[in-house]
Amino acid sequence: MKVLVLNGPNLGRLGTREPSVYGSTSYADLVALCEQAGRDLGVEVEVRQTDHEGEMVGWLHEAADASWPVVLNAGAWTHYSIAVRDAASQLTADLVELHISNVHKREPFRHTSYLSDIATAVMAGLGVAGYPLAIRWLAEKPGR
Repeated sequence: MKVLVLNGPNLGRLGTREPSVYGSTSYADLVALCEQAGRDLGVEVEVRQTDHEGEMVGWLHEAADASWPVVLNAGAWTHYSIAVRDAASQLTADLVELHISNVHKREPFRHTSYLSDIATAVMAGLGVAGYPLAIRWLAEKPGR
């Protein structure tokens, strides 16, 4: 089984961007955390990050065509990108929408997600610890 972990805009700046909101874990440390979770579970995990919406759309198409489950932290695209939503709605395997912060305790515009109603599960507010939990959930989900 392969799990694709996709991160949207500004997530490559983890550890330096608003550490009071997103924590001090670097993006490199996040990648290592996800890859270790995959090794522990016997699951192939590939982690990607982009600040370019079209690239994210292409990755979601790739996951749909390959029937890979996706952990998606779409960042700001969560709240306004119909293109990312349309691409994610084509997924043929599970989608976990993930947010490092609790978006429901933040600015009102962050309370709306264009992804939640098409996601299999939504995780928010667990910090980077949410990533290995999402990977574990996908790996251990009944029917796998």
